[in-house]
Amino acid sequence: MTWGNHSVMMQFVFLAYPSCPELRVLSFLGVSMAYALIITGNVLIVVSIQAEARLRVPMYYFLGSLSGVEMCYTAVVVPHILANTLQSGKTITLLGCATQMAFFIALGSADCFVLAAMAYDRYVAICHPLQYPLIMTLTVCVRLVVASVVTGLFLSLQLVAFIFSLPFCQARGIQHFFCDVPPVMQLVCTNSHFHELSVLVAATLAIAVPFFLIATSYAFIAATVLQMHSAAGRHRAFSTCSSHLALVLLQYGCCAFMYLRPRSSYHPRQDQFISLVYTLGTPMLNPLIYTLRNSEMKGAIGKVLTRNCGSLRV
Repeated sequence: MTWGNHSVMMQFVFLAYPSCPELRVLSFLGVSMAYALIITGNVLIVVSIQAEARLRVPMYYFLGSLSGVEMCYTAVVVPHILANTLQSGKTITLLGCATQMAFFIALGSADCFVLAAMAYDRYVAICHPLQYPLIMTLTVCVRLVVASVVTGLFLSLQLVAFIFSLPFCQARGIQHFFCDVPPVMQLVCTNSHFHELSVLVAATLAIAVPFFLIATSYAFIAATVLQMHSAAGRHRAFSTCSSHLALVLLQYGCCAFMYLRPRSSYHPRQDQFISLVYTLGTPMLNPLIYTLRNSEMKGAIGKVLTRNCGSLRV
């Protein structure tokens, strides 16, 4: 059974995992704790939004969707990282590597497009408040989220099909924890600028396009806020956007550093750290940023926890 010029049973070996048993145990515990916080925090956000009727508005619908996407894309790689940390054989087949990369890139791209949809929601709310209920209906919100996932999946399949149709060198060692684009591209036996440019174009569509939409939305928001005469109104408008802006800067800073650059600037150790930031750090900080800076979310999560603790006592 072959795929292009490769056997689907061809195996890659991950080389980034620590060999020292003590470090492996510490790594396992650290990643496990981070993953537990990701799942707990994002599940609490989703459950709180569903439980509180006053949170069933577009802004929180997008936040719940973002939490769902982030739980899914961490689930694509984190359990695999945990398993590889403890076991001696850290291999993956070509088909498994392509599948992991496809879902990771698809859900990561969907995450970027959902952030763009959230920026559009804030733009309509601040710049066109009277038309907001008419424009941001539930149907529009659902369509934006579905379009984000479908677009991410389409871009990912195109990119992964292209990468795995290229010839690989004899070396099978991936200097990473999972199958990400930069470390896998290092195993490709071609220096063609066309191939590098093709990957860069796909990354630009998935990262730079939604970032441009976010930047455009916030340019209009800033112009509207600066025209407000009330200091309280400016503060309220800024507070509704600050959490989203913090997530955008963290997510896009890491993604742009990883994907929007030539192969020659690849540095394994540095890239491994950056990938852990956007794989574990961003999904873990998302619930913290939104709950610490949002009184409505804090109140809703507090009610959910109080209700559950009360039912456990009974």
